[in-house]
Amino acid sequence: MASPVKRSEKLKRLVAVQRHLEKMAEHELAATTRHRAEVNQSMEEVIEAIGSVNPIHRQFAYQYSERFSRLTVKEKQLAGVQQIQEMKVMRERTKGDRLQDNMKEAREHEDREAADNAIYELIDMTMSLQAIEPKD
Repeated sequence: MASPVKRSEKLKRLVAVQRHLEKMAEHELAATTRHRAEVNQSMEEVIEAIGSVNPIHRQFAYQYSERFSRLTVKEKQLAGVQQIQEMKVMRERTKGDRLQDNMKEAREHEDREAADNAIYELIDMTMSLQAIEPKD
């Protein structure tokens, strides 16, 4: 008959899954941060073009201002998304930490129970041997 799965082992698997979810959230956050940096770089380039003394850029001033407006909206959206993703990373990390703490507690409890059982078995064997030994 197969031995029952210990609570600490179940929690260990849950911790692994939770840490994976945490890594996924971190990767999403990193992608958003990169995208936001790209948008900020584009905004700087548009600002440089608007402020340029080159006559070619002056002809496109209206298009540059429209692009800058769109980039500003996109940057605000990404800032909101990034904030939500940062909270998600923290939430996933906190869940993982709690599960890990619970796993450690369960393992300690199982170890104490195993030690107690070993002591009880030793006492039982000692008592059995004393009962078997002849008395003088």
